Amino acid sequence: MRISEIANLDPHFPERRQMVQSQLRARGIRDERVLEAMLRIPRQEFVSAEFESQAYADHPIPIGENQTISQPFIVAVSLQALSLQGGESVLEVGTGSGYQTALLAVTVLMACQSLRLMT
Repeated sequence: MRISEIANLDPHFPERRQMVQSQLRARGIRDERVLEAMLRIPRQEFVSAEFESQAYADHPIPIGENQTISQPFIVAVSLQALSLQGGESVLEVGTGSGYQTALLAVTVLMACQSLRLMT
């Protein structure tokens, strides 16, 4: 699906676009694959309903089991540091919410995750 189609269908898209511009591009994230992935993936779907309004804020958000979904900038820095080209296969261990794995899935050939254990 093209970004323009996502923009028309997702009411959270303006927040996501603002996050990419003000938190990522403005702070030095230049990898277009990372920026596009972060535009495509709806972060609010990886947090509980009580935190949905904070999904695009510049801070980590609790996801349960004393874990957090990292702030968007930290996720983008991590992905950019990988210098992915698109043909890679990636295994992510300890995926937490699954947000970064979802970003990887639109960036590489194949992404797999190991799930966190609920206690």
